[in-house]
Amino acid sequence: MIKTALILAGGFGTRLRSEVSDLPKPMAPIAGRPFLEYQMDFCINQGVTKFYLSVGYLKDKIINYFGSNYKSAEIVYLIEDRPLGTGGAILNSLDSIDQTFFLLNGDTFFDINLLDFFNFHQAQKSLFSMALFKTSNTKRYMGIKLDKNNKILSCHEESKNQDILANGGIYIVNKDIFDNFKINENKISLEDDILPKIVRKESRVYGLSFTKFFIDIGLPEDYKKAKTLFKN
Repeated sequence: MIKTALILAGGFGTRLRSEVSDLPKPMAPIAGRPFLEYQMDFCINQGVTKFYLSVGYLKDKIINYFGSNYKSAEIVYLIEDRPLGTGGAILNSLDSIDQTFFLLNGDTFFDINLLDFFNFHQAQKSLFSMALFKTSNTKRYMGIKLDKNNKILSCHEESKNQDILANGGIYIVNKDIFDNFKINENKISLEDDILPKIVRKESRVYGLSFTKFFIDIGLPEDYKKAKTLFKN
């Protein structure tokens, strides 16, 4: 089982500023606790012992709150000196992080079984695996198309009339898959710049659908919903 997780916590959270103006998005309070605590509790309860937090915007708010440990887990901070985007933040981490690791978006919570996800990753001999959820919200989420063996064929499928499988913000990553990508002067998006190229060039990229609870706090209405759900 993988013991290491990288959490992308360096974004500006521009869309959430009306609700949380003085904190980085992963520190948005949910029922009296930072959202990031829920994510780390979720990982620790399933065996993760070390976190890498990629931080940038208002990074001191995160560093001063958590320090070098959270409960039983060690925390290592990876500083984004400038906005790197989700893809750039990953590339910035690769010299520090283990060979294979869990990767989590800092603004989503997806209550999956990490061991089941890991066993799937191992069975498929995957280099990059994505946890997926079903949704009818095709305006907000792009569809992930799988073949009969769960290999990802496309990560930008459009569908107007039916449910889709969407990116749940949890991945298992073998760092070798990023060997041909480099940080440049621009922000690099995992979803828009890296994933489409990986899917086109690499056969060992898979997705697994889960039916568990998913929430994305990136928009004010969803953040308000999350506060109610976690409180209850």
